[in-house]
Amino acid sequence: MLMIEQLHSKEQKIAAFSRLLDIMDDLREKCPWDKKQTFETLRHLTIEETYELGDAILDNDLTEIKKELGDLLLHIVFYSKIGSETSTFDIADVCNEISDKLIYRHPHIYSDVKAETEVEVKKNWEQLKLKEGKGRKSILEGVPKSLPALVKASRIQDKVAAVGFEWENTKQVLKKLQEEIEEFEVEKNNKNQVQMEAEFGDVLFALINYARFNKINAEDALERTNKKFIERFKLIELEAKNNNTEISELPLNDLLKFWNKAKLKIK
Repeated sequence: MLMIEQLHSKEQKIAAFSRLLDIMDDLREKCPWDKKQTFETLRHLTIEETYELGDAILDNDLTEIKKELGDLLLHIVFYSKIGSETSTFDIADVCNEISDKLIYRHPHIYSDVKAETEVEVKKNWEQLKLKEGKGRKSILEGVPKSLPALVKASRIQDKVAAVGFEWENTKQVLKKLQEEIEEFEVEKNNKNQVQMEAEFGDVLFALINYARFNKINAEDALERTNKKFIERFKLIELEAKNNNTEISELPLNDLLKFWNKAKLKIK
């Protein structure tokens, strides 16, 4: 586990951030690669770093989490530096913007609004976001279009639930999931491929909602299953290699035997 001998003082934290800003100034001025970067060239790298942070969190690797947070912080400083070069915004603007937003969206802390539960806080949050949005007519306009579909579905459900569009209990959600599966089966029997896809999408949406009702992050759960499957399948490949056999040449019964052995090793 990552250990810190002692927590840093506020002055030390400010000094560390100032050091990063100085380094960014040097790199932007002197490094051939850093000098050429733009918002567009950094975008895909930022997405990659975000996924790497996600992997570290799922692995509960505190050392890697610290490193990946540093990489993301660098990107924030980098974007802010580029913004300052066109006198559009700088890191102070970025910090002030988020600070102002946090104060505005936490009136139960910085004003006289009462919100004693998590549900009340989230409801206030979404209502305030709707009010502050420029021409925003729906709370769902704040869901990024480029989010992966599974994550987007979960965010959509969170947002509408925050304003009261929500089932009352898990039994209702499970019933809805079962209804969607039945509707899919009808279209499958009709051999209607277009409607099958539409109904399967409804099944996935309902399943994600069922996970959310049970306080399960569907994205994290699926990614952990992906990793577990990969680890188990690698053991099957190793079994095949140890038997001097190509995995593609093994009958399904043998593969299932190897799979069951792998399941015992990797839970």
